[in-house]
Amino acid sequence: MSVLRKIAKTLLAECRGRGTYHTLLLYMSHSIGILRAYVNALVYFKNIESSIFSLQSNSRIEAYSKHAKIYIGKFVFIRKHTSIRVDQHGELRIEDKVFINDNCHINCAHRISIGRLTKIAPHVSINDHDHNYKHLTGDHLIKGEVIIGENVWIGSNVVILRDTFIGDNAVIAAGSVVKGHVPANTVFLNKREKSYIPYAN
Repeated sequence: MSVLRKIAKTLLAECRGRGTYHTLLLYMSHSIGILRAYVNALVYFKNIESSIFSLQSNSRIEAYSKHAKIYIGKFVFIRKHTSIRVDQHGELRIEDKVFINDNCHINCAHRISIGRLTKIAPHVSINDHDHNYKHLTGDHLIKGEVIIGENVWIGSNVVILRDTFIGDNAVIAAGSVVKGHVPANTVFLNKREKSYIPYAN
């Protein structure tokens, strides 16, 4: 009974703050997102293990290999136009209550883990591999890991590269390119100055 009372109280507060019409639209959008996530998980039922999560319009989670493994925790919220791809023997874990904003790209070919309560701003790119453009070995990709701790805030337009480990409660400033180890409870700011390199005609 106390749970129903809490839900009713929350809805009432939302209606007062947003207005009844906009609150209804918001919750309808959430419901459609949960349905979309359920359908997406059904399509890749051999690859995805998930609880209740929301996948907003034009977002998708795709597995390109029978070996790909995807775990999505409770109340993960993925906003619009986000692409999540897992290939080869890739393992992707997104823990409970992670928020992923619009136009993000997560590409996993080996291992990516995102800790609970982490928030990811728009236009963030996370990759656990590079293309082997030098072709020093026969492999098409050079693979690594990306491990993001709990309660991390990742600002907009951040690029996270392979072999990156971000500790709990870290903040990654907008526009940063991250590779390597970011300690817990720190702010990471990757300031890039303009540089111009002449090229031969």
